[in-house]
Amino acid sequence: MRKWLLICPFLFILGGIPFFNQIEPKIFGLPFDLVWIASGVVFSSLILAIIYRIDPQNKKEEKS
Repeated sequence: MRKWLLICPFLFILGGIPFFNQIEPKIFGLPFDLVWIASGVVFSSLILAIIYRIDPQNKKEEKS
């Protein structure tokens, strides 16, 4: 399951760009595609935090 979660950020950024590659609408003064990529970075960080929490090897290191 952990390895499948690593595919999500990849699909989010690369899979979404062809569909959302447009300047309008502007969000916070930024083009939509730039906001899409920035939200992909945040999404990737969240996925990596989730993977870190559910990884059993990290739980073994915390107990030591």
